[in-house]
Amino acid sequence: MVPVQYTDLGHIEYQAAWDIQEALMQEGLAIKAARVSDPGSATAQKAIAQRLLVVEHPHVYTLGKSGVIENLLINNQSMQELGVSFYKTNRGGDITYHGPGQLVAYPVLDLEAFKPDLGWYMRSLEEVIIQTIGAYGIKGERLAGSTGVWLDTHDLSKARKICAMGVRCSRWITIHGLALNVNTDLSFFGHIVPCGITDKGVTSMAKELNTMVDETEVKNEFLKQFAKIFNADIVFEPATLHD
Repeated sequence: MVPVQYTDLGHIEYQAAWDIQEALMQEGLAIKAARVSDPGSATAQKAIAQRLLVVEHPHVYTLGKSGVIENLLINNQSMQELGVSFYKTNRGGDITYHGPGQLVAYPVLDLEAFKPDLGWYMRSLEEVIIQTIGAYGIKGERLAGSTGVWLDTHDLSKARKICAMGVRCSRWITIHGLALNVNTDLSFFGHIVPCGITDKGVTSMAKELNTMVDETEVKNEFLKQFAKIFNADIVFEPATLHD
């Protein structure tokens, strides 16, 4: 099993969480570079920590590097009135929304400790969510040509996304990750073209179950499934990364 340090950062601004991920990635990249350029150095001898960060963001729209700004359907003034911020990011994918009631997970992993295969990584993340929501009786599925987790993919007129995903990977170190809609206010998706997909909707666990869902329980189920699917030994770490 691979030890993975788990930290719940709680309610945190998007930029702060992004800065933490970037710092952790640069730390890992520096170790890898030293192993090539100066293998006898103290830096080269360090282990690259595997981390799993879980957060909840205030209202924010984020645009991936392959996204188009036209998929943001409101102007700056409207965003200010709604209390929504906006960021262009370096992850893959198009535009999405993060906000209260979402489980947002940022695995900062060196895939060389697991499997250096980005396709495997994305399918594994999807499987974690499929198994997590499956524990609540919600049947998550994959949709050909699209990342994330969907419902009712057998009928494309009913297909809807419950979990969005977008990552960045450099020398097999990952940042960014996934956002599972638990008790999310889905009206915020109405101001964007989610993930650039115009003909399919979004949903949440609360909407599918027609009741509010205990977010702590969902988080615990997510951790259980992550540990199983990634063969990870979850090590709980206090939230000191941004203190």
